Amino acid sequence: MSSNSELMARRNAALPRGVSQGFPIFMDHADNAEMWDVEGRRYIDFAGGIAVLNVGNVNPHVTAAVQTQAAKLNHTCFMVTAYESYVSVCEKLNALSGIPDAKSFLVSTGAEAVENAVKVARAYTGRGAVIAFGGGFHGRTLLAMSLTGKVAPYKTGFGPFPTGIYHAAFPNALHGVSVDDSIASIEKLFKFDVDPASVAAIIVEPVQGEGGFVVAPKEFLERVRALCDAHGIVMIVDEVQAGAGRTGSWLAVHQSGVQPDVVTMAKSIGGGYPLAAVIGKPQIMEAPVPGGLGGTYGGNPVACAAALAVFEVFERDKLLERSRALGEQLSGRLHTLAGKHKSIVDVRGLGAMVAFELGEGGDVHKPAAALTKALVAKAFEKGLILLSCGTYANVIRVLVPLTAEPALVDEGLDIVASCLAELGA
Repeated sequence: MSSNSELMARRNAALPRGVSQGFPIFMDHADNAEMWDVEGRRYIDFAGGIAVLNVGNVNPHVTAAVQTQAAKLNHTCFMVTAYESYVSVCEKLNALSGIPDAKSFLVSTGAEAVENAVKVARAYTGRGAVIAFGGGFHGRTLLAMSLTGKVAPYKTGFGPFPTGIYHAAFPNALHGVSVDDSIASIEKLFKFDVDPASVAAIIVEPVQGEGGFVVAPKEFLERVRALCDAHGIVMIVDEVQAGAGRTGSWLAVHQSGVQPDVVTMAKSIGGGYPLAAVIGKPQIMEAPVPGGLGGTYGGNPVACAAALAVFEVFERDKLLERSRALGEQLSGRLHTLAGKHKSIVDVRGLGAMVAFELGEGGDVHKPAAALTKALVAKAFEKGLILLSCGTYANVIRVLVPLTAEPALVDEGLDIVASCLAELGA
């Protein structure tokens, strides 16, 4: 078997530099929240494939469903000849969305879901403009990247971008951006840049993912809802990273009591298999003409089988309850660490979507990007996979599978604690 270094050499010869890789290792196998590389070294996984593995890696129930389906039918293209599992997934997503009489369709990736949600909103309203938020992340395809509120590295060198995209300020009390400030920034767009009667949609993450796990206040979401209602704008909630139970409810927006018009989902609904969805109010979802929506691989039979198994695992193992307990475990330990290390300027999140922010000398206005990078590297040396995020790359996010044993989570947090101590943070 090849070593990590041999595989890295082959990788660098075959792939362009734009495809980044956080760690110079290649995985051989995994079990729930543990992974082993090709040289046999074990790692605790606090990344979860970037929020894809809420039910764990190689979940036995999901694996069995995939194996059964793969032996029967692996592809037809639903737009050509259909299969029941696609319909079953949509029925389940509709019921879980909380949107009365919801309708949905399936695609392959989060970016694809976002782009299709915008298409639906434009078809319904007959308008073109879209408002997103600074710090938001909505994908890497051209329109989704245009909606993303961070330039480097996502937009660097890829312009020009589609017109009609505007960014407002996302509320962040830690950094002095209030809900009033955020709503005022939308009103300023209406005053200076775009007629609200030309806006098809406002797209918002209830918890910003790449932006640093910043939680949208309930009041903010309520006021965005009110603005959308006042101007006939479609409210799109991007639940690609926060959804599928990560925050302790199936959708993060459920905890606000606000009902969106359209929801995008992906990542963990497929249990590791490529699946994404657009879910929304029926009158909006029916706007595109027949043939206007779809895709060759959207709702692939194997991915649908995986999703149906994911739903069953959530119900059988009470994973929403587990998410809330895991969130308490993570937040409790991290708050304790914050009391010992002044560089931790904030611990935040919703459910098990938890992060901590690092500031130089405890100053929230001095993002400690170098320290964050060093912490990720040192944790890796000790066998823990961590991910950084945030507009200034100074936030550590935890996306450990919801199925991880509490003792394993504590083991990972012990590594974080030792790394902070060794770095003198």
